[in-house]
Amino acid sequence: MPQTTLRLSTTGPGLYEFTRDADHFVRGNADGEGLLICFVRHTSCSLVIQENADPDVRRDLDEFFRRLVPNGDASSMAWLRHTTEGPDDMPAHIKSALTATSLSIPVTDGRLALGTWQGLYLFEHRDHPHERQLVLHLSR
Repeated sequence: MPQTTLRLSTTGPGLYEFTRDADHFVRGNADGEGLLICFVRHTSCSLVIQENADPDVRRDLDEFFRRLVPNGDASSMAWLRHTTEGPDDMPAHIKSALTATSLSIPVTDGRLALGTWQGLYLFEHRDHPHERQLVLHLSR
């Protein structure tokens, strides 16, 4: 069963599309039906399937999560215990827990069975650039 690791460089919070990379991997390794499993090897970012046509969708989603779980200063986030890695770290873990660290996408006729406007995204929750690893595994 084929497997590969993608490396994605992020520049800060937001959604980073990797649909083309995943599609390229599937097309090179599948000729029928199967299942693509995507797994991110980190605890402060996540994976989502989201619209890839209108960039406002990604911006609005990012803004929603910023408002839902804001990065805080000592006074507004005093209840947090895990603060050694900065004011964005524990909020990033919370955002990751609210989303997903793995996705499963059906493969039909050797292609990802995504909807017309669906894309695969790494959702970066940290403020600073990171090098992220995604494991793609194709099951038949």
